[in-house]
Amino acid sequence: MIQEFAVSIKSWLIGLGLNDYWASGLRIAIEIVIIALVCVFINFITKEIILVIVGKIVKRSKNNWDDVLLEKKVFHRFSHLVPAVIIYYSSTVAFYGHPGWIHLFKTSAIIYLIIVVMFIINSFLKALNEIYLRIPSSKERPIKGFLQVINIFNFSVGAILVLSLLLDKNPAYFLTGIGALAAILLLVFKDTLLGLVAGIQLSANDMVRIGDWITVPSKGADGTVSEISLHTVKILNWDKTITMVPSYLLVSDSFVNFRGLEDSESRRVKRSINIDIKSIHFLSEEEITSLKKIKLIESYLTEKSSELAKYNSGLSVDLSSSANGQRLTNIGTFRKYVELYIKDNPNIRQDMTMIVRQLQSNESGIPIELYFFSKYYEWEPFETLQADVFDHLLAVVPQFGLRIFQSPSGFDFQNLGKE
Repeated sequence: MIQEFAVSIKSWLIGLGLNDYWASGLRIAIEIVIIALVCVFINFITKEIILVIVGKIVKRSKNNWDDVLLEKKVFHRFSHLVPAVIIYYSSTVAFYGHPGWIHLFKTSAIIYLIIVVMFIINSFLKALNEIYLRIPSSKERPIKGFLQVINIFNFSVGAILVLSLLLDKNPAYFLTGIGALAAILLLVFKDTLLGLVAGIQLSANDMVRIGDWITVPSKGADGTVSEISLHTVKILNWDKTITMVPSYLLVSDSFVNFRGLEDSESRRVKRSINIDIKSIHFLSEEEITSLKKIKLIESYLTEKSSELAKYNSGLSVDLSSSANGQRLTNIGTFRKYVELYIKDNPNIRQDMTMIVRQLQSNESGIPIELYFFSKYYEWEPFETLQADVFDHLLAVVPQFGLRIFQSPSGFDFQNLGKE
């Protein structure tokens, strides 16, 4: 029927006074316009049918993945397959007697079909990543990098097929050529290959997940991981800036992942208070009596005083000298107070390591180091707890007859002669 229609068009054009050459050329032009209009119309109708039918199915479905496929226009792109099929099969009849035109349109239809399939796969991979991100485990095992590799392979295969059709060569011809260009490809796709290997290592070893708080000192990054792709890891810093770190850098360079804080629901505190050495002395009876008013160390002082008195009574020494026998010191009593204080704090993990120790003395005095774990691992409450603990301890130090070591300031020098 189409062939008869084509002959009738040519006959009609000849009847208008055109010669055979011009009638054939104009007939081809008219057929091209008709095929183009039919393809546009069929594409429009097909798209509308797909949207209506698929839209109703998606609305009735309880699953979320089909909604994502619809949003990413995966179903829309299927409508472009129909025009390619129409052009391919209609060209044989429409351009009967013109093998050059038939070959051109068939090749164009196949190329168009390949491109459409490439973009369908591309849309499907994007939708697949979106669907996967809605799964809770997606933060632990992101697949965006792997999907990007598949997409690169998708477009690479499509490009080879298109080139083979345009140059009329077997696809194997281009594959053998790739072997000769391997060195160049390694240079061009160096970041892609490094990113692929790094992505596999990051995922296999569970080194980083979306939502992890990490710091990369070499790049000045300090924040949460918001995206992991083939080439880069996107880090949203605490100051709201964004740092893009190459994926392979997290494998080749060092970085800190604070995920353990959330997993253990705790955060370590390791800070020191520097005591002025000149303020250290043995406690007198008056000082012991005064310190017993502090409830936390009342029982400790009573038991320790009794223990030391019993021990010293058995010694044949002159106890009027403070060097003889055993005595309580203000720094030792303060250390015990700090230990009891952090044990009494309900916001400090009692089931984890708690140490109050005296470090090597230095030019800044004697450091009393506190080592414990807070129940708060979020930044703000953690800093508040840490500040509250040391605010109290710094304020209570003078009650033990101790002084905090502090380098003299300009104010101290100004008042040196006034005192």
